[in-house]
Formats: sequence, structure tokens, C-alpha cells
Amino acid sequence: MRHNLFVPNKMPYAKGKNRPDVPCILCAIVEKNEKVQRLEVHRTERFTISLNLYPYSPGHLLIFPNRHILDVRELSQEEVQELHELQCLCFEVLTCAYQPRGYNVGYNMGDASGASIAHLHLHVVPRYPRELGFMDVIGGARIIIEDPNATQEKLSEIFQELITPYERKKHNEQSRL
Repeated sequence: MRHNLFVPNKMPYAKGKNRPDVPCILCAIVEKNEKVQRLEVHRTERFTISLNLYPYSPGHLLIFPNRHILDVRELSQEEVQELHELQCLCFEVLTCAYQPRGYNVGYNMGDASGASIAHLHLHVVPRYPRELGFMDVIGGARIIIEDPNATQEKLSEIFQELITPYERKKHNEQSRL
């Protein structure tokens, strides 16, 4: 049996409706532009981590470079390293907040991939047992049980709590090399 993963309320956005009038939504988030809904939970000098406005599950995060690029092959070696570290940090934060049983992680690069934003971004999607519910099947809609603003507040706090121990652990590991 084939199951399709889709977010019905994203269709107008994907077709260019309901989009803020900005050249790049992710760049607008980086620039803290008031025209876009910013669900940022953490930022470094090189990257921003934000909730997905159209999540597949609670806690669905996007990690994206603060500079505008389209392809993962454009990342510097330092950016590749930091992106991996941020991905692992996201796993820690999401595990602490929601205890998912797995993750989907990936890029959609280029129009043919289904990418709806022309700015490189890595999806980190927490997955849970038996996610497909009754309303998903009969209503063709996903029920997200947590307000995105509450999710943003919760995850921002956990990022702040975990970043110091995480950075300390990373520093200790690098010192041993």
C-alpha cells in the first residue's frame, strides 16, 4: 500500500499565493524582516534554525545558511562541519522536547525535487509511532496539536539550555585531537 506525505494547507503557498513579497523567505528570516513569519529557535554566525511554517510533524525544523546559496556543494568545509553539529544539536533538542522515535533528514534541491524555497535548507523532521491518525485519513488534513508559537518558545529555551553543554562537549572532543 502506498501512502503519500503531504501538507494540504501548503498548496496555496507552493503555488505562490500567501507568500510574503520578499525575494527569499529564508533570507528575510535571517534579516529579521517583519514581512515574514519568523519561527526562529536558534542562530549562529553562519546558520539559522527555524520551525517549518508548514510542518509534517511537531518540531519540524529547518537549518539553513545565513548566506543565500542553492546547493549543498556551495558550502565551505567549515559550514559543512557546523551544519552537521547543528543537525546533531537539533536531535538533542527535539529528543528532550518530544521524545520522537526517529527522524527524516534531507534537502530538496531544485524545482524537480519539490523544493518550494530557492535557498538551501536541511529538513529535520521528528517521527513518531502511528503518526497517521483518523482525521488525517478522512479529512485530508494534518492536526498539529501544538501552536507554532508555543513550539518556538519551548525549543528556543531548550536550545539555550543545551548549547553550553553541547559546545563544551564539542570543545573537549576537539582538544583531544
